[in-house]
Amino acid sequence: MRFWKFQRWMILALILILMLPVTNVQARTSTPPITITLDGNPVASDVNPYIIPKIYVTMVPLGVISEGLGASVNWEQTTKTVTILQNGSSMSLTNGKKTATVNGAAVALDASVEIKNGRIMVPLRFIGENLGLQVLWNQAAQSIALISGTYIPDPAEPGNGGGQQAQGLRGAWISTVTNLDWPSAKSYGKAEQQKQEFTAMLDKLQSTGINAVFVQVRPAGDAFYPSDLVPWSKYLTGTQGADPGYDPLGFMIEEAHKRGMQFHAWFNPFRASMDSATNKLAANHVAIQHPDWIVKSNNQLIINPGIPEARQHIIDVVMEVVKKYDIDGVHLDDYFYPTSGTFDDDAAFNAYNATGLPKADWRRDNVDAFVKQLGQSIHAAKPSVSFGISPFGVWRNKAKDPTGSDTNAGITAYDSYYADVRTWIQNRWIDYVAPQIYWSMSFKAAQYDKLVDWWAQEVAGTGVDLYIGHAAYKLGTSEAGWQTAQEIINQLKYNEKYGEVKGSIFFRAGNLLSNPLGLVPALTAYYQQ
Repeated sequence: MRFWKFQRWMILALILILMLPVTNVQARTSTPPITITLDGNPVASDVNPYIIPKIYVTMVPLGVISEGLGASVNWEQTTKTVTILQNGSSMSLTNGKKTATVNGAAVALDASVEIKNGRIMVPLRFIGENLGLQVLWNQAAQSIALISGTYIPDPAEPGNGGGQQAQGLRGAWISTVTNLDWPSAKSYGKAEQQKQEFTAMLDKLQSTGINAVFVQVRPAGDAFYPSDLVPWSKYLTGTQGADPGYDPLGFMIEEAHKRGMQFHAWFNPFRASMDSATNKLAANHVAIQHPDWIVKSNNQLIINPGIPEARQHIIDVVMEVVKKYDIDGVHLDDYFYPTSGTFDDDAAFNAYNATGLPKADWRRDNVDAFVKQLGQSIHAAKPSVSFGISPFGVWRNKAKDPTGSDTNAGITAYDSYYADVRTWIQNRWIDYVAPQIYWSMSFKAAQYDKLVDWWAQEVAGTGVDLYIGHAAYKLGTSEAGWQTAQEIINQLKYNEKYGEVKGSIFFRAGNLLSNPLGLVPALTAYYQQ
């Protein structure tokens, strides 16, 4: 019996001895506590933040949000719900619930409120981003840098990108149709006010990091410049055909170039009018001079792409600008054939389908001929002017074509707009393509990252540049993934995977500059890395 007691004692002693070195190693290699800064200043936390394993969410005590970030917080013990308010943003998170409410919309969570040792712990990144902060994690330093819109981070600071510069084209679409972005309707006929509005917009865009603007100079069969072919746009004075008293296009190009920004003239090629009425159209409008070219569809007037003379008219309109102005590029949007309603082009189909193509192929052939001829005309007149098109973000679904993208979009460029973008790329009829990938990384029917993968592969080795169109206008909506400005930043970071992606364009300027969910400071910080 005594031998057994001695043996048991020796075993225990041996176990203790074996554990000592392990304990010492653990002490020497233990992870340092996570530190937090806001605009470079330390944020105090009376309880160490921690990371939830596997999902890698950093949890902090509620005091960091109320005291460190200055937000208003309220904890409801009966429902175990925390409500956080700041700068017009409101969010509620409930213990054990995998969704939060952000500005009235339900948003999925990786981690919600936790109660640890009587302390209320909340996910820092989720809350920070919804308060308009950029959240930067430095793994080596175990530090989190929170950046607000008024702070310009030092690239040498940990977590700020190590000074790596964001490269490429950084564009914004400026919509003039229905006075969406510029000029304002209240500036009708007021040249100086319109000029001030435009330069103020340029300055704000440039301070955000934008280096190129894509301005809609032909919203609907009209012009934002003195033209021999089409009337002045009504969005300048309120009356189509009325002279605004200056050359808006010449002014805009000069102001953009003063700031070192590119200016791309954006044309809506086939839309003749935003409604079907003709009584307020100018005498030299295409619908008045060539009513046989016009098809009424969805209460709009559309120039029929199936009529060769009509296509040539549009090319002549574009070339007038190319020859007269020092533009950096010609840009077309995705309006070719309408994607809904009826489009009565039977007469043109019968008259101009010499090869007997099925109607869908004939329509695609019409658009192909237009793109090819326009590109050739631009390159012959001014090789320095780039020619690009911004198609719908899905060319074809994989279910319809095995070479298409892994998507389930309700409409596609090829089948709905009759835009065979692949042919344009492979034949180098265009210099760049800017697909409108207006969905988030969590929108399953048309997932952002899957589409970037597809488009990058499509342009690889062709010499055609790829710019990605981003949906700033969707931030704050209820569609999946748009409840935080970090969605845009994550998209930009994903683009960095591909050398084929030469830049980004944001739709649209007004939506960007309204700073939805704190997008402007997040974007500024990203471009300053």
